[in-house]
Amino acid sequence: MADAIFSNLPTTVFEEMSGLARELGALNLGQGFPDDPGPREIRAKAAEAVLDGYNQYPPMLGLPELRQAVAGHYRRTQDLDLDWAGEVVVTSGATEALAAAFLGLIEPGDEVVVFQPVYDAYLPLIRRAGGRPRLVSLSPPHWRFDRTMLEAAFGPRTRFVVLNNPLNPAGLVAPEEDLALLAELCVRHDVTAICDEVWEQVVFGGARHRPLMAFPGMRERTVKIGSAGKMFGLTGWKVGFLCAAPALSRTLARVHQFLTFTTAPNLQAAVAFGLETGRDWFAEMPQSLARSRERLAAGLAREGFAVLPGQGTYFLNLDLPASGVDEPDRAFALRAVKEAGVASIPVSALYEDDPVTTVLRLCFAKSDAVLDEAVVRLAKARELSRRDAL
Repeated sequence: MADAIFSNLPTTVFEEMSGLARELGALNLGQGFPDDPGPREIRAKAAEAVLDGYNQYPPMLGLPELRQAVAGHYRRTQDLDLDWAGEVVVTSGATEALAAAFLGLIEPGDEVVVFQPVYDAYLPLIRRAGGRPRLVSLSPPHWRFDRTMLEAAFGPRTRFVVLNNPLNPAGLVAPEEDLALLAELCVRHDVTAICDEVWEQVVFGGARHRPLMAFPGMRERTVKIGSAGKMFGLTGWKVGFLCAAPALSRTLARVHQFLTFTTAPNLQAAVAFGLETGRDWFAEMPQSLARSRERLAAGLAREGFAVLPGQGTYFLNLDLPASGVDEPDRAFALRAVKEAGVASIPVSALYEDDPVTTVLRLCFAKSDAVLDEAVVRLAKARELSRRDAL
């Protein structure tokens, strides 16, 4: 029975759309990776560490210099006081960090509050651990939860809540009042929060990311997950961080040792270097991404597409009905990649129940030429959709 949790899973929508993009030679605005190769100094440090550094097993918890750098980065940027020796674990990407948190903490029968749209790894891993997801549906254009929604989801068996902030795919940076409300419910119900904060540095438009861990009562009941891949635009490196109070961190580390055990030492050394020296990068990178978002949004608006607001991540969303598209998002996404040569993500694929079928996600972390051509191709897809509707 348990094996069916994974054996019956379909291919993820990300792999499906990226596979079609490769097969058809389409522009890939589906999967969230940038065209930019990432900071040269950090990549050079990784190469140097391969040639001249240590290439055997590093410590299971992560290189001390990286764990120190993670704690220092969060102290500078988010006012968090983390003990690097007892509260930081390096993982092979944020997805492994999520797996360690779910498999290590959730007991059979525990209820886990999860917001949808949802990253596709959450629900299979929660169920593999024996947890029972309690879904809270967020809706465009604001994608926010309120007290009524939370109080309906939290109950006597609720043990965990999973929060993705900033939110993929919506681009929402959770407002202070929403986080305070969630923290209040967690404290009242003695719930641990597993916070997927991989987009924490990719924030723009005057928004400010605040970690749930910083709210009253949450320091000892939060698992904070970060990603060097998202921080530096090096998604293939798969270097993640688990941050939690010692009582939680010890359990997470024990699970991590039986998942991947450790992470490539040269990449760890390079990420440590980046966190210690990359303050200019953290200032400039969001500004560059904001310009790309504005370029794509302006081009789409000129063509009559309706763009939903966003404050972070690599993603921009289209309101399809308001853009003159009568097809559901998945049908239009397949048309766009097969007939117009541009891959995207239908947001309905990120819901398990009662999906929103009117929103299309586009990755804007691409070159100007790719973004401009994508606008042309999406307009073509819309015209083909209208033609077939006649």
